[in-house]
Amino acid sequence: MIPTITAFEQSPDRGQGLARDMPVRWALEEVGQPYHVRLVSFGAMKEATHRALQPFGQIPTYEEGDLILFESGAIVFHIAEHHAGLLPNDAINRARAITWIFAALSTVEPVIVQREISMYLERDKVWHEERLLIVEDRIRNRLDDLSARLGDREWLNGVFSAGDLLMVQVLRRLGGSGILDGYPNLTTYVARGEARPAFKRAFEAQLAVFTGK
Repeated sequence: MIPTITAFEQSPDRGQGLARDMPVRWALEEVGQPYHVRLVSFGAMKEATHRALQPFGQIPTYEEGDLILFESGAIVFHIAEHHAGLLPNDAINRARAITWIFAALSTVEPVIVQREISMYLERDKVWHEERLLIVEDRIRNRLDDLSARLGDREWLNGVFSAGDLLMVQVLRRLGGSGILDGYPNLTTYVARGEARPAFKRAFEAQLAVFTGK
């Protein structure tokens, strides 16, 4: 059965591959699973029909027969569990890869999102600059630890996994900030992720929604 995912009809990121359907598209491309996309307007996301799939009125959702999922991390995990290619076969390395899924979404991403909130919603506050410096220090603390753990390895657990997919996607949110410039191994780590053919297919598919091509 071909799953259906939802995505923004008009993405706020203007097709830069940062919307939450991107990691789901990427995961599906990595495992070679065809999928349908249903585009949703901002208004439709808040209506009862969509909230029956996603109670918080967000994207993406994932529908496969009677299975309905929401939250991009949970969807990626489901894809990784049911298709070869995103989780190692042996139990120990599989558990480590799953740990990096949670680390990406629970430890690294929240401080990056704090910066986005500060940049887009708090610029008019008198304390904006001071808060931004504090938030960026928190981000660098996380990146210090992540950079040290990655070292000179290509991927966090030796081979590419769903953990890398989500970590790379999280780090991409720092694009244009200059923060990653101080971490050459993380910069090249992100570039390796973006060079994967599956990433390119997913990115082009999401960009096509914005450009209409």
